[in-house]
Amino acid sequence: MSRQTFGLNPDNLPQDPFYPQENPRGPSFLDTAGCLCALQATPAGGAPEPAWHCVGDQSVGVYTVRNGRWFKTLNGVGNADGPVYDDSNPPDTENPMRWLSGALRDSPGDAGLSVEDSACSGTNNTRYSTSFYEAAEQINAGQYPLSGAPCLRVGAVPIEIQPLQSENNTVNSLPQYCPPLGNCQQARLAGFTCTFEGKNIGMGPFEPVICQAGQYCPTEENGKVSRVCPAGSYCQPGAATPTPCLTGSRCPEGSSYELFLIPIIILIIVDVLLVMGMIVYKVRRRFQDRQANKAAAAPARPPLAHRGMSSVRAQVTGYRAISDDTDREMLPTSATYTPRRTDSYGGGFLAALDLGNSQSSVNARPTSEQLNPQLMAFVSSMRKATDVTNFGLSFSYADLSFQPKKSSKKILQNVTGSIDRGTLTAVMGGSGAGKSTFVNVLMGKTKNTGGTVAVNSSPDKLKRYKKVIGYVPQDDIVLPELTVYENIVHCAKIRLPQTWSRADIESHVESVIDCLELSHVRNSLVGSVARPVISGGQRKRVSIGMELAAAPMAIFLDEPTSGLDATAASSMMSTLKAVARLGITVIVIIHQPRTEIFDLFDNLILLGNGQTIYEGPQRQAQDYFEGMGFGFPAHSNHGDVVTDIITGNGRDYKRIGDISTDSLIANWSSHRLATANKERPASSIMSNTGMYAAIKHRGAPLWKQTWLCLRRAMLQQWRTKAAFLAEMGLAALAGFLLGLAEHSKKGILFVGTFNEPYSILSTAVDFKSAPELALLVAIAIGLVAGAPGVKSFSEELLMQRREAEAGHSRLAYFLAKVLAVLPRMLFACLHFTTLLFLLTVPIINWGLAFLVNFLYFYCIYGLASIISMVVRREDAPLFATMISLIVAILSGAAPPLAQVKDWHMEWLWRASPGTWLAEIYFGQLISPFGYLYNVESAARGSGFHLDWVWRNMGVLLGIGSVYRVVAFFAMLFGHRRRR
Repeated sequence: MSRQTFGLNPDNLPQDPFYPQENPRGPSFLDTAGCLCALQATPAGGAPEPAWHCVGDQSVGVYTVRNGRWFKTLNGVGNADGPVYDDSNPPDTENPMRWLSGALRDSPGDAGLSVEDSACSGTNNTRYSTSFYEAAEQINAGQYPLSGAPCLRVGAVPIEIQPLQSENNTVNSLPQYCPPLGNCQQARLAGFTCTFEGKNIGMGPFEPVICQAGQYCPTEENGKVSRVCPAGSYCQPGAATPTPCLTGSRCPEGSSYELFLIPIIILIIVDVLLVMGMIVYKVRRRFQDRQANKAAAAPARPPLAHRGMSSVRAQVTGYRAISDDTDREMLPTSATYTPRRTDSYGGGFLAALDLGNSQSSVNARPTSEQLNPQLMAFVSSMRKATDVTNFGLSFSYADLSFQPKKSSKKILQNVTGSIDRGTLTAVMGGSGAGKSTFVNVLMGKTKNTGGTVAVNSSPDKLKRYKKVIGYVPQDDIVLPELTVYENIVHCAKIRLPQTWSRADIESHVESVIDCLELSHVRNSLVGSVARPVISGGQRKRVSIGMELAAAPMAIFLDEPTSGLDATAASSMMSTLKAVARLGITVIVIIHQPRTEIFDLFDNLILLGNGQTIYEGPQRQAQDYFEGMGFGFPAHSNHGDVVTDIITGNGRDYKRIGDISTDSLIANWSSHRLATANKERPASSIMSNTGMYAAIKHRGAPLWKQTWLCLRRAMLQQWRTKAAFLAEMGLAALAGFLLGLAEHSKKGILFVGTFNEPYSILSTAVDFKSAPELALLVAIAIGLVAGAPGVKSFSEELLMQRREAEAGHSRLAYFLAKVLAVLPRMLFACLHFTTLLFLLTVPIINWGLAFLVNFLYFYCIYGLASIISMVVRREDAPLFATMISLIVAILSGAAPPLAQVKDWHMEWLWRASPGTWLAEIYFGQLISPFGYLYNVESAARGSGFHLDWVWRNMGVLLGIGSVYRVVAFFAMLFGHRRRR
């Protein structure tokens, strides 16, 4: 019975070896290649015994043609008329034959055979044969040949996938698609392959099955054989050949992924070395502290009568207590001040006051023979740095004014006067009187100003002298992670003349520390305001020492007594008076000084409403105001009286007459005109030409400043080990949790449609896992690096501004800070990437992933640098985290970059480093499956490029660098104070 009986046309149906093209006449079977083999008598003139005849194409008629393979019976003569399922006398497959020249002849090769016939093996495939027999019986019984359809689903008709002319086919059992069973359909919709007892299965014997993970199916065997992946290699699903593992990776037999061991070993070694180094450092530090404590407890050292709060601070803050630090703030409060000895001011700079007690002039300088060794060392260094015998600057100014931009009112106007060399000059006034504005205008820190300034009697701008002029801000801007010595010596190495040797610099620094009476806390950390180590007065001395270390000719100080108790304030001002006695010009902004402090001033500059109320010697101020009708009560604090008068609150001192600030300003203007012809003695110490030459050689070159700032930044990171360890722990935790979330996928982060002609067999595609992994990586790195990246600069902006105003190179500082965090980024990236890959085991190369992750760390740190320059310090970490999250979301994962292109907004996504990161991950996770899936359609669907690896690396490097350039210019032109 033929197919046409059931309306089936062989030309319109897929190749189906199960369906008999003609009725079997005797023993028959289907071999392993789907060839029909029939036992039949040989043609006329041939051998008398029957032989097996196998043909690949049943439609030609196995009983009609003579071509194909022939096999003699294995057991001699057989019965060609036996039942169809008779297998008692199988073919002798060891000796294949052909019908040639009217006889059966040996023919072991395939020469002369068709493609279909050459595949015939002559070995019975009982599964195929059973279906063939059942179909034959159903046809003979007049039933529909269901068994002839090679699909597991009953009644399903297969669809031919691959024609005979295509390559890589099984010839006589061409690949077919069968409608899947219900469970298999559900599995495919969920993205899984149909399995049975742990093995992939098809919905029919001729439906291709993907080679299982951990196995490979060699191409030379047409994919029919599945072999276990050998040790030292791994096999992804559908692999035709094993992929060799890299040296140092673990790939046991049957591996479907590569486990990178070298990064894990490196991470363990690095962490062990870091921990051991910290332990050794701590033990060594304890030993040194113990030795220092023994030396401090030696009998030769007189015991301290009062320890103050040093021991309490040590317990609260965890810092080592300084055994010989007496806190002045904790002295008994019954006395308003500590009286000095009648015969001595003390040691350090205060010794200069003793030398000046016998001088008739307040500006008389002590001779070299009068100086003690401490002062002599300091003075010698100053003379060497300034190339003059008498160091110090004098200033004169006329009609100084300041009018803010877009304002019609002048804050400062008509301020005229002079400041003599080697004097202690106080700038006083009420709140809003213009004290700070006057100093800023005089120093050239402010724009939109007017008036003229002369230095050493020569018209000039103080801005040109910033290398020899120190400025101490009101807040004690010092680095808390450094010791007293380290804070001061850094400034000295940056700002002292280039010709000085290391020994000269260190000698000068030691003299400054000795003269400031900081020797006993020389090696103590400064600490922060919240966690102090040294006292407030000592912090202020450190701040002053940072300026004196640069051998300045003049020092401006903003509220040097702010935050100090009365005793510490008096001591501080006495020190400044002594510095002025040595020849350095000292200008202080101060508010309501005590009597003993007011008496220390050589000159006063009193301001009100932005104009001059009095300018001249402090000793003549009382006479001047008494001449205006004001009275100074006996035993009163003249500083308080003067403050009350210049703020318009002097009615208690003048019962009758105008006491307003405006009247005081007008009176001084008249007084100044009347005394205009009286000039002060000239105090020029050197020509401006010589001064410029001295200034020119001040300061270390750019490369040296960069190196010094880099060493300081690295030391700061070492001193903040807790923050470093927390960041490494956070990076490791982020990598671990992210890897744990992706662990179940076993590195299979992409499933696409099979390459043609097998796309019909595809499961649900997974184009999202690869970009989503990149998205999660970007989010994790943003969370890890955002806040630390901000703190690289935000905590030091005030310090940087102070240093820049003193002549430090901003570029050197910025480059050093950028370089200093590179090891930090490297360690964080190592912890993150290693633990991520340990659990995720993606197919991407670990070294490539580490590099791209490191570049993304580089970008986030750069972005955080910008944020630190434009956002308040308190808000910067939160802003950095949020913006890092936004940048990560703009990675092209969701919404897909292809959709973004339809919105014509690809430029915004491409501006984000997250997109370039995701594109690398996507390409590296997708491209290796090109042999199995249509990766180009996946690329089109996602919008990513597959081969832009190094281009994307370069873009990430460029984006991170551009971020830093923007941050640098923001630092240059930000001009803000953040607290």
